[in-house]
Amino acid sequence: MARRSRRPAPTHHQLLATCRDQCPACQGPLWVAYHNQRTITTLTGVYRLTLRIRRCINPACTRYHQAYRPEEEGAWALPQGEFGLDIIALIGALRYHEHRSVPEIHQQLLVRSVLLAERTLTYLLQRYEELLALRLADQTRKRELLTAQGQVLLALDGLQPDRGHEVLWVIRDCLSAEVLLARSLLSRTQADLVALLREVKQALPVPVIGIVSDGQETIRTAVQAVFADVPHHLCQFQYLREAALPIFEADRHAKTTLQKPVRGVRPLERAVEGREDVEAAAIRG
Repeated sequence: MARRSRRPAPTHHQLLATCRDQCPACQGPLWVAYHNQRTITTLTGVYRLTLRIRRCINPACTRYHQAYRPEEEGAWALPQGEFGLDIIALIGALRYHEHRSVPEIHQQLLVRSVLLAERTLTYLLQRYEELLALRLADQTRKRELLTAQGQVLLALDGLQPDRGHEVLWVIRDCLSAEVLLARSLLSRTQADLVALLREVKQALPVPVIGIVSDGQETIRTAVQAVFADVPHHLCQFQYLREAALPIFEADRHAKTTLQKPVRGVRPLERAVEGREDVEAAAIRG
């Protein structure tokens, strides 16, 4: 569907130039070949960007006549995008941190003078999810983070929205809150979990000081097979549920005992239905 209204006029103009004027391949001069223009909508206004594009003029260079664009361009928006990264980040925060719906996010952006359609907002939300997935899958960043941390505390859990469907297994580090592995499996057998745990163990650059999970037998045996010397504990919810089980049983027994003396109250209430005298009011009370 074509745009039904004109885009807002730019309120700011900015020139973006390259950080270097020498070719990274042959170290020869990079000549200014042409200028490109982009219009980017951000939270602070609509910017008209003028990009100074350079090219190498050395025919023997491997980058001969290849465009060298300003490095700062990537900090403004995604390639061929009309909205800035700050808007994408705000949409993601409103959706997943504050749990706002798409119409609510759309109203928030309109209040901030960001004009866009709800369909465009959905498209930007998908771009946010893709950027987040790339961030979580950055193994180099994870390795540097975990190395500086020195140790990890693993948490393992399986999520099955509907019975009979695939189980999403998630292994994360409790200290850094980083997801180390997420994979859907058709079953929850010990062999499948052992393969996941071994994959994480081989990728970790630091030792594992502990593992937290629920009390499923397959998880216990899989952890014992891969991390035999690592302490394995139940998660807080499982621990509290197990600790509260005797209290729950005692409360249920007390409830049954208390119900025995009052089982004859209901027939008395039925007997005085429709009566308005003092005796009936006392019985109902």
